[in-house]
Order: sequence, then C-alpha cells, then structure tokens
Amino acid sequence: MAKTTAKTKIKLRKWDSAEHLETEEDMALYFEACLEEAGDDAAFVAKALGTIARVKGMTQLARDTGMGRESLYKALSGEGNPSFATILKVTHALGLKFHAAQVNG
Repeated sequence: MAKTTAKTKIKLRKWDSAEHLETEEDMALYFEACLEEAGDDAAFVAKALGTIARVKGMTQLARDTGMGRESLYKALSGEGNPSFATILKVTHALGLKFHAAQVNG
C-alpha cells in the first residue's frame, strides 16, 4: 500500500515584542531585561524604547516629549542615533526610569 503524505504550509510571521506588552509592569520588566541584555549596544536600548512607544502610542509620546512622530520613529528604530537627552525624555514620558547597579566581577 502506498503511503500518502500531505504537504502542509506553515505561515510564519516576524516576532513583535509589542504584541506581548499588555501592562505597565510588562513594559517596565521588558525594558529592564533589554537594559540587562544590551551591554554597550545603545541602538538595542533605543529599539526597546521604540517597541514600548508603539504600544503606548507614538502620537501621544510625540505630544509628551515635544518631538515629532517621524523623529521619534527614526530615533527609536534601532537605526537612528538618538542623543542621551532624547532617551531620557522618552523614558520619562513612557513612565520608565533607568536603574543603576554595581556590576559584579
């Protein structure tokens, strides 16, 4: 007896962390984890803030920071190079803050 196999196509889509950030606590924990993971990769931190900003709403963030939406999208894309002042302004507007801890080792 011949064996028949059906080919099933699996549709994949790109992972988007924003889809899983439902609460303020989720966003704070995500940011904390990204800071921990980033090392010295400033673009990684900026992109993490961009992810949180998309959840909260880029239009509202633009109002809260006094910056243009397009400028925010670029700065927080991971491709831009935002100033530290911009990062601080964005974290404050998102209700987040940096935490400092001594590095062991």
